[in-house]
Amino acid sequence: MICRFAAFGVLLLFTALPLYAAARTNVLFIMADDLRPELGCYGSVAVTPHLDALARRGVLFERAYCQQAVCNPSRSSMLTGLRPGTLGLYVNGTHFRELKPESATLPWWMKEHGYSTRCVGKIFHNWHTREHGDPRSWSAPEFLHYANHGDDLPQVSGPLPPNLATLTSTLRPYGKVPLCECREVPDEAYYDGRVAAEAVRVLGEIKDRPFFLAVGFWKPHAPFNAPKKYWDLYQRDRLPAFNPARPAAAPEIALHQSTEILGPPELQKQPNAEQVAEMRHGYFACISYMDAQLGKVTTALEEMGLLDSTLIVFWGDHGYHLGEHGLWAKTSNFELDARVPLIVAPPKAKHAGVSRRALVEMVDLFPTITALCEVPEAPGLDGVSLVPLLNDPQAKGKAAAYTQFPRPAYPDRTPRGKPEVMGVSVRTPTLRYTEWRDYDTGSVVASELYDHVRDEAEMNNVIANPGDAAALEQARQLLHRQFPSGKR
Repeated sequence: MICRFAAFGVLLLFTALPLYAAARTNVLFIMADDLRPELGCYGSVAVTPHLDALARRGVLFERAYCQQAVCNPSRSSMLTGLRPGTLGLYVNGTHFRELKPESATLPWWMKEHGYSTRCVGKIFHNWHTREHGDPRSWSAPEFLHYANHGDDLPQVSGPLPPNLATLTSTLRPYGKVPLCECREVPDEAYYDGRVAAEAVRVLGEIKDRPFFLAVGFWKPHAPFNAPKKYWDLYQRDRLPAFNPARPAAAPEIALHQSTEILGPPELQKQPNAEQVAEMRHGYFACISYMDAQLGKVTTALEEMGLLDSTLIVFWGDHGYHLGEHGLWAKTSNFELDARVPLIVAPPKAKHAGVSRRALVEMVDLFPTITALCEVPEAPGLDGVSLVPLLNDPQAKGKAAAYTQFPRPAYPDRTPRGKPEVMGVSVRTPTLRYTEWRDYDTGSVVASELYDHVRDEAEMNNVIANPGDAAALEQARQLLHRQFPSGKR
């Protein structure tokens, strides 16, 4: 049963007073890292039986978009319901509370309205120290929320089995870990296995009270290390082919140097075909590993009798390139980086097992979850509730979704300390239009147009010869409405 609330008076960000009803909708909020919509339920060859089952229980959004394709800005944006421009946050190295210290977060808002809020795994950015999560959002200390992906060494008793992924051994390691690692170890040897085990334990602890349990899996983020049984699910030579060519006529500023995977440009060793195949194999293995850990949590939810009283939301923080466009990892405005998986499964969903092609954004999750739980909507959010799309197959979504990314890709690591150029991008039902603007003056230095009716892979920038001038003009107007001309 969904909770009912009495009328509220004025709601202030940090003084909201909860009123409770006898029954509440619980929330299991699950996040994956660096996951593009590479799931079986999205038509991929990826082996993801648990996420496929979740999609059958709820609604799958085919065209969901993050607001910036890198971890901290994307997660901070979604968790506050505010766009990166509203937060002023475009980098991994700045905590959102340094810029907007009084911002409400989704878990904090739920806590203020009677929920026990718990964090297991990576939800906010992994700040590498215990002190830099967001303690005020949670009812108890966070678990494995801080760490470095490159420190995810396998923890086993006895001798460590050999690494069977050897083709990429001549490439740079990922921190302390080989870029690819295939060992015959238990699931709990790596972060995500331990995240799943703790999430199941916490479920047992909080099952008798209204809860918001956030479970953040670290995969399929690099390094591509998953237990051998998940590598064994795939035959490398049968994974889908890809096109490594750069998009025709794309401005150089739209691309990047793939430093996260390949290292500094002056030290990069370009992977050969066999090494590329091994990295792609590892990415798919990590997806299946993550899916299996998610399955342990959803199975526990069902065994505890909580499935019919719990809203389950699954999303990825941004997309990913696996050699397409000549790129690795994220930090662009291309579709592969901007588009994310999103599944929303309310208890006893009105339209289970369906998909929606409406354009949706990650800033929409905050108001959607509060609406489904009948918690008052937080003031000042940039997103809108997706409940109409969940309840009505004929409901129309937004006219557009927006993504942005700065250049350099990591401006906080430069002497200037801020972007030189900001790329702002609009996705309409048929087009992606992007303007690259000087950060100081707002003047356009380059632009892109990809026609998704004819070119879903975004291989041809047709800005010089648009096939539909009226559609381009509409996209330009939508972009300028969100990002006014002359501003970033």
